[in-house]
Amino acid sequence: MKILITTDLFTTATNGVVTSVRNLTDELKKKGHDVRILTLSDTVHSRKQDHVYYIRSMPIGVYPNVRMSFASHHRLIRELIEWKPDIIHSQCEFFTFRFACRIARRTGAPIVHTYHTMYEQYVSYLVPGERFGKWIVRTASRYLLKKVNTVVVPTVKVENTLRGYHIEQPICVVPSGISLEQFQSRLSPAIRKEKREALGITDDQTVLINLGRLGTEKNLSELVELFEKAIALHPDLRFLIVGDGPAKSDLEKLAEKLGIADRVIFTGMVSPTEVQNYYQLGDIFVSASTSETQGLTYIEAAANALPLLCKEDPCLDGIILQGENGYTYANEAEFFEHLTDIQKTPDWKLRAGKRSESIASIFDKRTFGDAIEKVYRSVLS
Repeated sequence: MKILITTDLFTTATNGVVTSVRNLTDELKKKGHDVRILTLSDTVHSRKQDHVYYIRSMPIGVYPNVRMSFASHHRLIRELIEWKPDIIHSQCEFFTFRFACRIARRTGAPIVHTYHTMYEQYVSYLVPGERFGKWIVRTASRYLLKKVNTVVVPTVKVENTLRGYHIEQPICVVPSGISLEQFQSRLSPAIRKEKREALGITDDQTVLINLGRLGTEKNLSELVELFEKAIALHPDLRFLIVGDGPAKSDLEKLAEKLGIADRVIFTGMVSPTEVQNYYQLGDIFVSASTSETQGLTYIEAAANALPLLCKEDPCLDGIILQGENGYTYANEAEFFEHLTDIQKTPDWKLRAGKRSESIASIFDKRTFGDAIEKVYRSVLS
């Protein structure tokens, strides 16, 4: 098949959409498909590099890494129309979605669209009123998704959300995959100790870790506040926050205000090739986000043999098995109860890590590629 993938985000290294697109492209190419990617350039110049078409764009300034382009009649888009893809898989609802629709009209190729983002969690970046913002999201989603043949979502949580918007298109639930191979390598005890010491962490300290983009929608401030109270129960705790984003400065100020800046460690952004090493510096993965459609970081943490302690959310169904590889919490009391349970049972922590690895194995990117290929064939038939 000739498959065109369109995405606004591709050059940003620490984004779930980018990870999903890269993994899908790799798997489809292994299957012998001719795959091309149409995305936005990170400059005002267009270019073509191997199988990727970059269309000139400019930053919007509303949200980090979001760019816009109005070059719908660009020569690179004409080249893709002449290439005549069999199917178009759009990954974003904004600027490259317009490109996907134009190419589909000109070639007759059907559009499969993956709905990656729970936009209701992001409307505060754009409009002041929450109710008005949610109305915009519902209305815009209905309007845009009428233009596609099939919608792919990573979890039932997102399917239920779209059905609540009265989306009538067929919806397929296909969890995004991760590169298990990357997360199956393990640091030696000596190197792990060395890397922890470089961050000011000793062997006898328990490290809570969160890894990902630092946005307000990730609710990391709740974790910092919970951590401050948890220190009274467990003085050996440290909190390792890996990543960067617009909320980083506010989180650092919060740690200072609470008097725990010496126990909360911010690494900043790390290379995607080093991500697995940072997971392994932690002892328990924690998250308070309810904005995830799937949350690849949960699966990555599990693949790195970590127990998980995360705020209740439907996207965690099948990833956290209560008491087996971690716990979900609904309130502050449950967070402290589960943290204490984990701390006082080291043997359970080891068993939970093994169970996490087993759960993560079903999210291999090969399975993801097989499932998406099946969606394409169904649409084309």
